[in-house]
Amino acid sequence: MHSKYNGYSFPMRNTVTREKVHFHNRYGIELAGDLYLPKDTAGKRAAIAISGPFGAVKEQCAGLYAEELASRGFVALAFDPSFIGESGGTVRNVASPDINTEDFSAAVDYLSVRDDVDPEQIGILGICGFGGMALNAAAMDTRIKATVTSTMYDMTRISAKGYFDADDNADARYQMKQALNAQRTADYKNGSYARAGGVVDPLPEDAPFFVKDYYDYYKTERGYTERSLNSNDGWNVTSSLSLLNMAILRYSNEIRSAVLMIHGDKAHSCYFSRDAYADMIRDNPYTDNKELLIIPGAVHTDLYDQKDIIPFDKIEQFFRTYLK
Repeated sequence: MHSKYNGYSFPMRNTVTREKVHFHNRYGIELAGDLYLPKDTAGKRAAIAISGPFGAVKEQCAGLYAEELASRGFVALAFDPSFIGESGGTVRNVASPDINTEDFSAAVDYLSVRDDVDPEQIGILGICGFGGMALNAAAMDTRIKATVTSTMYDMTRISAKGYFDADDNADARYQMKQALNAQRTADYKNGSYARAGGVVDPLPEDAPFFVKDYYDYYKTERGYTERSLNSNDGWNVTSSLSLLNMAILRYSNEIRSAVLMIHGDKAHSCYFSRDAYADMIRDNPYTDNKELLIIPGAVHTDLYDQKDIIPFDKIEQFFRTYLK
């Protein structure tokens, strides 16, 4: 299978330009991004850095969001996180709650020094697993004036507790740690990293709906791209080790800047946004600029690419309100 639009899962309109850019994070890893600009750009504009979903690349959802926001007048940067896609990092196909949070701040670094960006008007947008990383970045980086999460996953929660917290017990975590650390030994002995496999293919008839939902995006022409982990061989088996042991969002209720969290009410993952929003506003004196938007009837991947469902008008209004 090949991606539908020459390496991308979505088409470009003629009112927007796209160019390759590179920047580095605080750990010295070079990150790759696609910068989307409105063709009529002039002067300094508000800018938005975008990444996600977890296991996807900038040629998929992040780029689709960036292209849309650029068409509405924003400078929009869709980037690959460390170790993924065209971004650097010697070991490939591995995630880190620390480094992937830092990747958003590195994107802010880059945008803040561009001549066409107002450094006081920078926001971020995280999709799926990088929604959690974006919210974590918002708790850390005071330069981020507004944050949107779309169909968010907290990857540290699901890694440590399983879906719907069904494996939230010490024995289940211990068994997982045993298996992952045994794989570490095997990987070191073999001199290579075993891959976990992307979205299951062929799709079993008895697969739960959310697996079918992922298959419909990553394994079909709708969303497939060549660099995507989820579309191909997946993460390293041991990639989830740090996610299992290092929870994010500990200080989300200290976020003072604006946050909009968007989720579909039919998504299996909706509880992540509902719970994270409740935690964020609990005992937080800065709640007037926080909002949870639930989209009736939408499933998880509807907010990946379904432009008749993704509330882009609301997202634009939110950024224009708070990036000023």
